[in-house]
Amino acid sequence: MIDFLTFKTFISTEALIVFYYIGALILPIGIWMFFSWLIQKYKYINTVYENGKAIFWKSLDKQQQLKFVSFFIVIFLFLEMFWRMLFEFLIAYMQIRDALLST
Repeated sequence: MIDFLTFKTFISTEALIVFYYIGALILPIGIWMFFSWLIQKYKYINTVYENGKAIFWKSLDKQQQLKFVSFFIVIFLFLEMFWRMLFEFLIAYMQIRDALLST
């Protein structure tokens, strides 16, 4: 236990996988639910959100709306891919370190 607290022992690969899924699945859903709750709970935020959304969407034609939504879907997918690559790097680092220490 003391080795873990003094960083002589690294976190295991299994823990990194758990944190990956928390960040890739639970975090986006949790943020979506939090903002939905926030908008519903506070009337001022709901009014600002509804008015801003109405003004913004009325200023765009259908093609621009489609591009706007597509842009954010692509950004979300790239962020998910970046999150995956980050954890793959961390797991590979752990495996390289273990291989070097075992020789």
